Amino acid sequence: MREACGFLGIIITMLTDDHNPPHFHVRYGNHKAIITIDKGIVVGSMPRKALRQVYHWLDIHRDELMANWQRLQNGETVQKIDPLK
Repeated sequence: MREACGFLGIIITMLTDDHNPPHFHVRYGNHKAIITIDKGIVVGSMPRKALRQVYHWLDIHRDELMANWQRLQNGETVQKIDPLK
């Protein structure tokens, strides 16, 4: 698991050689979710306020997330992505 970003207690990670569709993993306290990069579909649970922050971050960094997905599929490492400011 590679950490791509962390902000406001939210940790975003991506897994090497993970399955399609392209997605990332989110941890917030005891909550865990998987969110698809293209459609923002959530599997798991996350408090509404934290999920809104993740969606806002996703809207800003969608292209960087897809680039990281491709890096991981090619056996490369993720590049850090800026947190919400």
